[in-house]
Amino acid sequence: MIRPAQPADLDAIAALHARARSTYYRGRVPGQAHAAREGWSRAVARATTDGGVLCAEQDGELTGVAAFRTVDGETTLTQLHVDPVHWRRGTGAALHAACVDAWRRAGVGRVRLEVYEHNLRAQAFYARQGWRPAPSGPLRSGSHLTLWLSLGE
Repeated sequence: MIRPAQPADLDAIAALHARARSTYYRGRVPGQAHAAREGWSRAVARATTDGGVLCAEQDGELTGVAAFRTVDGETTLTQLHVDPVHWRRGTGAALHAACVDAWRRAGVGRVRLEVYEHNLRAQAFYARQGWRPAPSGPLRSGSHLTLWLSLGE
């Protein structure tokens, strides 16, 4: 089940975020669960016109989370994490589809994201969902690649 995040989800979201990051950033980026919880708290509290946080839940357990935000007319998928024990079960695809539905309802035509350059697994996932580099080639922001998703019909 995909549903909007609630303040009561914050501890579970921060813990899931830390587990996911420690798996795909292993040996490259230290975990920061406390800072992550603060960021998630701000995202959950944000007005729905400015973005959203969606949770994937199975049997009462949080299995994934996604967040997006619109600033100055540009929508960005800021986070999409699936608990590693739930990888390859369709959770990420379901979260992504729910985000796309929300973007289409809001009239968004194009969305951006930044993906860690060493996270080849995530890059492959996003490519399967239709995300592409800009036609002029992949842009970099530090250690991240920028990808775009066109929602044109």
